[in-house]
Amino acid sequence: MILRLKYHGDLYLAGQLGRMLASFASLEGIDAIVPIPLNRARLRQRGFNQAIELARPLARRTGLPLIVDAAVRERDTVRQAGLDPVARRRNLRGAFRCVRPLRGVSVLVVDDVMTTGATLDEFARTLKTAGVSRVENLVLARTPFGR
Repeated sequence: MILRLKYHGDLYLAGQLGRMLASFASLEGIDAIVPIPLNRARLRQRGFNQAIELARPLARRTGLPLIVDAAVRERDTVRQAGLDPVARRRNLRGAFRCVRPLRGVSVLVVDDVMTTGATLDEFARTLKTAGVSRVENLVLARTPFGR
Protein backbone atom coordinates (compact mmCIF):
# COMPACT_ATOMS: atom_id res chain seq x y z
CA MET A 1 0.00 0.00 0.00
CA ILE A 2 2.82 2.39 0.84
CA LEU A 3 4.51 1.74 -2.51
CA ARG A 4 1.20 2.27 -4.34
CA LEU A 5 0.73 5.59 -2.55
CA LYS A 6 4.30 6.82 -2.90
CA TYR A 7 5.23 5.70 -6.41
CA HIS A 8 1.90 5.28 -8.19
CA GLY A 9 -0.04 8.24 -6.77
CA ASP A 10 -2.87 6.19 -5.28
CA LEU A 11 -3.80 9.01 -2.93
CA TYR A 12 -7.01 7.31 -1.77
CA LEU A 13 -4.72 5.01 0.26
CA ALA A 14 -3.42 7.97 2.27
CA GLY A 15 -6.75 8.32 4.05
CA GLN A 16 -6.77 4.69 5.13
CA LEU A 17 -3.14 4.69 6.13
CA GLY A 18 -3.45 8.04 7.93
CA ARG A 19 -6.37 6.74 9.97
CA MET A 20 -4.24 3.73 10.90
CA LEU A 21 -1.51 6.10 12.06
CA ALA A 22 -4.05 7.95 14.20
CA SER A 23 -4.95 4.78 16.02
CA PHE A 24 -1.30 4.28 17.05
CA ALA A 25 -0.29 7.88 17.73
CA SER A 26 0.66 8.94 21.22
CA LEU A 27 -0.33 12.59 21.30
CA GLU A 28 0.07 13.57 24.92
CA GLY A 29 1.70 16.98 25.05
CA ILE A 30 1.84 17.36 21.25
CA ASP A 31 0.95 20.82 19.90
CA ALA A 32 1.16 20.27 16.14
CA ILE A 33 1.81 17.76 13.37
CA VAL A 34 4.70 18.44 10.98
CA PRO A 35 5.28 16.17 7.96
CA ILE A 36 8.77 15.61 6.56
CA PRO A 37 9.19 17.98 3.60
CA LEU A 38 10.22 16.87 0.13
CA ASN A 39 12.59 18.89 -2.00
CA ARG A 40 11.03 20.89 -4.84
CA ALA A 41 12.27 18.63 -7.63
CA ARG A 42 10.91 15.47 -6.02
CA LEU A 43 7.61 17.22 -5.21
CA ARG A 44 7.26 18.34 -8.85
CA GLN A 45 8.10 14.86 -10.09
CA ARG A 46 5.72 13.03 -7.73
CA GLY A 47 3.02 15.70 -7.61
CA PHE A 48 2.42 15.31 -3.86
CA ASN A 49 4.23 14.77 -0.58
CA GLN A 50 3.23 11.39 0.84
CA ALA A 51 4.07 12.52 4.40
CA ILE A 52 1.59 15.40 4.08
CA GLU A 53 -1.04 13.09 2.63
CA LEU A 54 -0.61 10.71 5.59
CA ALA A 55 -0.65 13.56 8.10
CA ARG A 56 -3.91 15.13 6.83
CA PRO A 57 -6.28 12.41 8.12
CA LEU A 58 -4.24 12.20 11.32
CA ALA A 59 -4.71 15.94 11.91
CA ARG A 60 -8.43 15.75 11.09
CA ARG A 61 -8.95 12.82 13.44
CA THR A 62 -6.95 14.32 16.33
CA GLY A 63 -7.85 18.00 15.91
CA LEU A 64 -4.17 18.98 16.02
CA PRO A 65 -2.95 21.66 13.61
CA LEU A 66 -1.09 20.39 10.56
CA ILE A 67 1.85 22.64 9.74
CA VAL A 68 3.04 21.84 6.22
CA ASP A 69 5.19 24.95 5.83
CA ALA A 70 7.27 24.65 9.01
CA ALA A 71 10.41 23.69 7.14
CA VAL A 72 11.81 23.14 3.69
CA ARG A 73 14.16 20.58 2.27
CA GLU A 74 16.76 22.91 0.83
CA ARG A 75 18.98 20.46 -0.96
CA ASP A 76 18.06 17.89 -3.57
CA THR A 77 19.62 14.96 -1.73
CA VAL A 78 20.48 11.66 -3.36
CA ARG A 79 17.80 9.01 -2.82
CA GLN A 80 18.48 7.21 0.46
CA ALA A 81 17.74 3.73 -0.94
CA GLY A 82 20.97 1.82 -1.36
CA LEU A 83 23.07 4.08 0.87
CA ASP A 84 24.71 2.71 4.02
CA PRO A 85 23.91 4.38 7.38
CA VAL A 86 26.98 6.67 7.34
CA ALA A 87 26.27 7.79 3.77
CA ARG A 88 22.62 8.40 4.65
CA ARG A 89 23.56 10.75 7.49
CA ARG A 90 26.13 12.55 5.35
CA ASN A 91 23.60 12.86 2.50
CA LEU A 92 21.07 14.59 4.76
CA ARG A 93 23.37 16.86 6.76
CA GLY A 94 22.03 20.40 6.43
CA ALA A 95 19.23 19.33 4.08
CA PHE A 96 16.42 20.98 6.08
CA ARG A 97 15.76 24.54 7.21
CA CYS A 98 12.97 25.87 9.42
CA VAL A 99 11.10 28.73 7.81
CA ARG A 100 8.38 29.23 10.39
CA PRO A 101 8.80 30.12 14.05
CA LEU A 102 8.03 27.12 16.28
CA ARG A 103 9.85 28.09 19.47
CA GLY A 104 8.52 26.16 22.43
CA VAL A 105 6.18 23.97 20.36
CA SER A 106 6.03 20.16 20.74
CA VAL A 107 5.65 18.52 17.35
CA LEU A 108 4.78 15.12 15.98
CA VAL A 109 6.82 14.50 12.82
CA VAL A 110 5.11 12.23 10.29
CA ASP A 111 6.80 10.22 7.55
CA ASP A 112 5.94 7.12 5.58
CA VAL A 113 8.92 4.80 6.09
CA MET A 114 11.93 4.71 8.42
CA THR A 115 14.99 2.68 7.56
CA THR A 116 17.99 3.91 9.56
CA GLY A 117 16.33 6.99 11.05
CA ALA A 118 18.77 9.38 9.36
CA THR A 119 16.03 11.56 7.86
CA LEU A 120 14.09 11.75 11.11
CA ASP A 121 17.25 12.49 13.10
CA GLU A 122 18.36 15.31 10.81
CA PHE A 123 14.88 16.82 10.68
CA ALA A 124 14.54 16.64 14.48
CA ARG A 125 17.95 18.31 14.85
CA THR A 126 16.82 21.09 12.52
CA LEU A 127 13.57 21.60 14.41
CA LYS A 128 15.28 21.63 17.82
CA THR A 129 17.89 24.10 16.59
CA ALA A 130 14.98 26.35 15.58
CA GLY A 131 13.56 26.15 19.12
CA VAL A 132 11.05 23.30 18.99
CA SER A 133 10.78 22.01 22.54
CA ARG A 134 10.04 18.37 21.79
CA VAL A 135 10.00 16.15 18.70
CA GLU A 136 8.15 12.84 18.50
CA ASN A 137 8.23 10.74 15.33
CA LEU A 138 5.44 8.68 13.83
CA VAL A 139 6.07 6.51 10.79
CA LEU A 140 3.83 4.11 8.98
CA ALA A 141 6.47 1.41 8.50
CA ARG A 142 9.98 0.50 9.51
CA THR A 143 12.11 -1.41 7.06
CA PRO A 144 14.82 -3.82 8.05
CA PHE A 145 18.03 -2.12 6.93
CA GLY A 146 20.23 -4.04 4.54
CA ARG A 147 17.62 -6.36 3.11
